[in-house]
Amino acid sequence: MKNALAIAIAALFLSGNAAVAAEPQVERQQSMKSVGQAMGTLAKTAKGEIDYDATAVIEAFAAMNTAAVNFIDQFPEGTETGHETEASPNIWSDRAGFEEAVKKFDTDTANAVIAAPHDIAAFRAEFGKVAQNCKTCHETYRVSKK
Repeated sequence: MKNALAIAIAALFLSGNAAVAAEPQVERQQSMKSVGQAMGTLAKTAKGEIDYDATAVIEAFAAMNTAAVNFIDQFPEGTETGHETEASPNIWSDRAGFEEAVKKFDTDTANAVIAAPHDIAAFRAEFGKVAQNCKTCHETYRVSKK
């Protein structure tokens, strides 16, 4: 029993260190992938492509909020390039604006989770705010690789 506990603690410690050691570009790409998956669910719901599911909607907003919490920390100086980043130089030249945009996204996604919209009308009100955050940030702080 003690050996199993020691192994579990060691595995937890090692997995935590692996996450800390991840390069910021990789970490933020993983965060954005999570946000993109959540946005896919929300956008399909808003368009009526899938039936409204309050649990799925709240989980998607929560996933976005989780990604937002430490997102700013994933853009330290010196990570402007590498790993096919789509991060715009504006992130570093307009740091205050970027931090404000991320804070608004964090706030709006947290509020959407708290609102827990249980019908399509309430959902669309929350979704509109969150989607606008994504659009604004991508237009200003993302370089499209198309």
